[in-house]
Amino acid sequence: MTSHVVLMKPRPDLSAADRQELIAAFEHAIREVPTIRGVRIGRRTLHGAGYESLSTESGDYLVAIDFDDLAGLQAYLQHPAHDALGVRFNLSIGSALVYDFEVGGIEMLSHLR
Repeated sequence: MTSHVVLMKPRPDLSAADRQELIAAFEHAIREVPTIRGVRIGRRTLHGAGYESLSTESGDYLVAIDFDDLAGLQAYLQHPAHDALGVRFNLSIGSALVYDFEVGGIEMLSHLR
């Protein structure tokens, strides 16, 4: 499986209307792109763990989109619905980190170098 992982922080001055436009563009992409297998969305939780002070402030939210393989991710990235989402994303987000991962079970530990 391939996961497209986005850690993001909305612009502080993002209006409610612009926030809704971003959400609508994301929901549209999820409905329209057939290679998407799963979506997980989360909001950062702070609870006093020591590692929190070492983390960047780039991500208040997490979006993880799963695909069967790299070809599925590439189809998503080339889809017109993703293009529309990208426009909204760039207008709405103050900072972001975006990564793609090959994901599996515990056996993936053998790939650590």
